[in-house]
Amino acid sequence: MSGRSCSRLLAIFCLLSPCVLHAQDDLSAFRALNPRVLLPPDRDPTRTLLRAVPPGTIGFPQIARAAGTIFSGTVLGISRPARRAQSIETVAITFRVDRAIRGVIPGETFTISQWIGLWTSGQRYRIGERVLLFLYPPSKLGLTSCVSAPLGRFAFDASGRIALSAQQLSAFRTDSVLGGKSRPTLSDFALAVRRASGEE
Repeated sequence: MSGRSCSRLLAIFCLLSPCVLHAQDDLSAFRALNPRVLLPPDRDPTRTLLRAVPPGTIGFPQIARAAGTIFSGTVLGISRPARRAQSIETVAITFRVDRAIRGVIPGETFTISQWIGLWTSGQRYRIGERVLLFLYPPSKLGLTSCVSAPLGRFAFDASGRIALSAQQLSAFRTDSVLGGKSRPTLSDFALAVRRASGEE
């Protein structure tokens, strides 16, 4: 191998290794810094394989298709289950499902299990909080998280409409239903999911 090839490989390694190490140490921080990376919950969240998506290609359809569960709900409880030997630490968040779009039933009590690393880095919930979530299908360990980190979690305003962040507005600007709306309704989201999934 020539000296020039070795130099190029070394440069690529130096550029990539901090990102990979950072992702292993703090997965959610990597997601926050790299919002165009879709990361499903892995068997081991400290060894996640990064699947980069080309810039500008993440929009509402990609988020809707990646989600196994979509619902609006109210946080009823938060607990730290006892840790079994050689298992990863988790947080259990229990919701009352207010509006079911995919994978749940309205009115049911639904609990998700989230890796503690996401919680400690800021992806937290409060009892009584109302949210709309797009969640990855559970991993083999039963863990889940919001699709594409901040893009798959939505807050409600005082009037009951969904308050989109600047990042969400930018990502969804070309969607035929959500594009240009800073305060869409739940019905708008349900329609956008159906269209993204080819159900309409």
